[in-house]
Amino acid sequence: QVQLVESGGGSVQAGGSLRLSCAASGFMFDRWCIGWFRQAPGKEREGVASIYTGTETTYYADSVKGRFALSQDNAKTTLYLQMNSLKPEDTAMYYCAAATPSATCYFGRREFDHWGRGTQVAVSS
Repeated sequence: QVQLVESGGGSVQAGGSLRLSCAASGFMFDRWCIGWFRQAPGKEREGVASIYTGTETTYYADSVKGRFALSQDNAKTTLYLQMNSLKPEDTAMYYCAAATPSATCYFGRREFDHWGRGTQVAVSS
């Protein structure tokens, strides 16, 4: 059974940093698509970043490029999202999601089947 557990959210001031973790189990961590999504109050869910863990090929939304970075620890089956230079508009619930690998792991071009419960990020100005 696929399980994804997010952690690391919190409240920070603009310009600060957070590192989110997604602890995964129940699938071949080093051969799947894993992504981070976020949803702010009153807004639709949007893709933030995703990765094919087999080759560490990454994809980022334009709004976070240069500020956010994915990394993986295969031994711990954990995906990290390092978030730097945070802005108030980054405030949202952040979700980790996973999907079987296909032609692409780009979050904008495929569906993710398995979801965690989310971790809240709040950035104050």
